[in-house]
Amino acid sequence: MSESQKRGQQAATEGWSQRVTESSDALDLEEGVFTLEDPKAIAQSLKRSAENSQKRKSDPYRSAMSMLTFYLNRAGKNMPESQREVLEAAKDELRALYGRPRKGTVRK
Repeated sequence: MSESQKRGQQAATEGWSQRVTESSDALDLEEGVFTLEDPKAIAQSLKRSAENSQKRKSDPYRSAMSMLTFYLNRAGKNMPESQREVLEAAKDELRALYGRPRKGTVRK
């Protein structure tokens, strides 16, 4: 593959994760949800979006957690560490909202 083909391919795929986050068929996210500073508010927003969605293919918990994980994985390297910590904490809050064990806890 030539250098110009590589640049063209890179340009075509650049921003695809942003498009997925903004126009996902799985969830209609509230604007700016991933920029909130309160992990509980992020989790509650994702829960609302997942439970109100008629388009999702799996249960609400899985859809919400998948979108949060997707965002963390795709935007993580360009995200400030403080926001990454907020989003990681939002995962625990989401687990709590759905009655799932928090990270690091053992179910008996």
